[in-house]
Amino acid sequence: MDTPGTDTGGDADLLAAVTDLGSALRELVDASVTTQADPAALRAAAAAARQVTAGLSRTRRARTELPALDDPVRFFRVYNPVSGIGSALAPPLDVRAEGDGVVGEVVLGLAYEGPPSFVHGGVSALLMDQLLGAATIARGLWGMTVHLELDYRGPVPLETMLVLRARVTEDAGRKTVVTGTIAAAAEPERALVAASGVFVVPRPDRSEALFGAITDAVGRHAPPGRPTDATAVRPAGD
Repeated sequence: MDTPGTDTGGDADLLAAVTDLGSALRELVDASVTTQADPAALRAAAAAARQVTAGLSRTRRARTELPALDDPVRFFRVYNPVSGIGSALAPPLDVRAEGDGVVGEVVLGLAYEGPPSFVHGGVSALLMDQLLGAATIARGLWGMTVHLELDYRGPVPLETMLVLRARVTEDAGRKTVVTGTIAAAAEPERALVAASGVFVVPRPDRSEALFGAITDAVGRHAPPGRPTDATAVRPAGD
């Protein structure tokens, strides 16, 4: 995940609070899909959740406003749905550089279930898009996803340590081709999902059209020079 140790230049207390809330929300999501509580307990939990939501909703950012802690240049995105420390959706994905690519490890709980006891295929796609982007960054490249293709070779088990790998196979200027796999850590060479993706750097006019309205948390014009959402990558051996 994007870790609290990343230098964002932001408020350390805010970072700690966002991290704590994100962790608590992930625990709540997991509890909500595994509980066998009775209807009265579920209604009480729903009422409590709505009360918390009302309190947090008093101040909200616009779609075009970056969170105060975000630093797209360093690929630090606190609410990224795969790696964000503040995201209730993000699994605890950890990505590091290894060899000529990157490797990630993750255990997915029942919140990510598709077929009973197995990971939803769309979650596999989400993870692979993220990891292929991380491999691009690790090579000093970047781009936006224009093509993502997955080959589902076997069901991906829940509550099992998974290993995800990705590496750049072609660097063609504005276009980067990347491949990757998902496997059980116990059988890392038997790919359960194989993916290939194409990432393209948008031309300046296209980038301006997509991101020209982006501001930072205090309203200053802040279009990202590299509008990628991939996770930060730890150095090999870190």
